Amino acid sequence: MNFSELRHVDPSAAPFALIRFSQSFYQEVAYRQEHERYCQWYKAMAAQNQAEHRQLSRDINLFKLFRR
Repeated sequence: MNFSELRHVDPSAAPFALIRFSQSFYQEVAYRQEHERYCQWYKAMAAQNQAEHRQLSRDINLFKLFRR
């Protein structure tokens, strides 16, 4: 088989298992990218929440005055 014959290979002639494997591979890549994006978002939200908690813990607690 020479190069000109390789350029005209019909993709529908590929075995079904190879097509299914390719689909599974790209599905796994998409899943991992989405998971990585979620992990980055979660890490950013955790840092923001911790910063807000530190800020709130330094505020004066006015409710303490009414607890007596």
